[in-house]
Amino acid sequence: MDYSSQAAAAATATAEYDRLIARHHAMRLRRQLLTPAGPSGAGPGVEPDRDDCGGYDGAGDQRLIRRELDAVAPLADLIDRLYAVMFRRRPYLRALFPAAMEFQQTHLERVFEHLIDGLHQPAELARTLRRLGRDHRKLGVRPVHYEAFEEALCAALRHRAGERWSEELEAAWVRMLRFAVGAMVAGADEALTEPPYWHAVVTGHERRRPDLAVVRVRTGEPYPYRAGQYGTVEHPALPHTWRQYSMGCAPRGDNELEFHVRRTGPGGVSAALVEHTGVGDRLRLGPPRGGLLPDGDTRDLLLVAGGTGLAPMKAIVEQQALHRPPGRRVHLFVGARDRSDLYDWRALSELGLHKPWLSLTPVTTGRLADAVAAAGDWREHLACVSGPAGMIASVRSELLALGVPLARVRFDRALHR
Repeated sequence: MDYSSQAAAAATATAEYDRLIARHHAMRLRRQLLTPAGPSGAGPGVEPDRDDCGGYDGAGDQRLIRRELDAVAPLADLIDRLYAVMFRRRPYLRALFPAAMEFQQTHLERVFEHLIDGLHQPAELARTLRRLGRDHRKLGVRPVHYEAFEEALCAALRHRAGERWSEELEAAWVRMLRFAVGAMVAGADEALTEPPYWHAVVTGHERRRPDLAVVRVRTGEPYPYRAGQYGTVEHPALPHTWRQYSMGCAPRGDNELEFHVRRTGPGGVSAALVEHTGVGDRLRLGPPRGGLLPDGDTRDLLLVAGGTGLAPMKAIVEQQALHRPPGRRVHLFVGARDRSDLYDWRALSELGLHKPWLSLTPVTTGRLADAVAAAGDWREHLACVSGPAGMIASVRSELLALGVPLARVRFDRALHR
């Protein structure tokens, strides 16, 4: 089935799904509005501070899970078994997941690793999980789905551990999961007034190279992002398959924004956006997340971009053109294999006209990290780095070696290009 046929087949189901989501959130809002104020007088719908984690002994569970981790490892096999059990016992849940499960399984493996590594700091971990819970609203996840997940996890643990399974081991995993679910459900409830996703119409599609497109969209309602953030995008041909892309422009009054998309392989969201998307097509956007620029910092900026990592840097430059702290200078380095790889240089050059505070440096030979290191003293700057993971690592290493404090080398851990 081609992309247009897939999109047509998914349209009716997506419309019905949207109606169900809207009805669910309307009913939950009604319940919260009718809930009396709590003892603190905080008002309806206000949750207590959850950072105390209810006395959860995460460190104890962490020790037990790590001690017996080789009994269920590798995590990829545990997750394969988990999904197999869940879909066999609850086949109706399969429709909530993308047709190709590889990305989903890899994502869950990383979540498990993050959980196990962070259990000794449950308050910090809970904050991350609440953000994850807010993001999962766009998938239609409900508390009952977490119950099915727990049931499948227990079955998968028993299968993988075999003779090494014990009630103690299973209980530790279940406590970890319930702690995570509690924080995620709290995060979803805290975001009640925020839509789980935004509908967007494609207003422009430019193929800058065979494998790269700049896609412009307009949302029906304001999309409240900041320059340097990213959002998730769902293409109608691939329902429930969301991929992360940074916004490539500063927020605008007409609700239009752009994404820079490089095709990373056949058949995925990036291929659909680059090769099978045109003006008038409809997409869905998940809530904006991340952020490269901390609030209140007025230092000069060092921006380093590689590949489509240029998108958030371009947004930051546009934002500085509109609202720049007095005296701030901005230095943007853009790495590329050659001149033809500088796919958005014309727009950047026009943006840089008559702006003495902005310095633009293309780097088409040698290592980008070396060019940045040789160009100046960056110790008093705030550095933002975006691009492929290897490039980020090399630039960070150079800047740290030059004396830039770790806290002032910013990048989004959730997003590499």
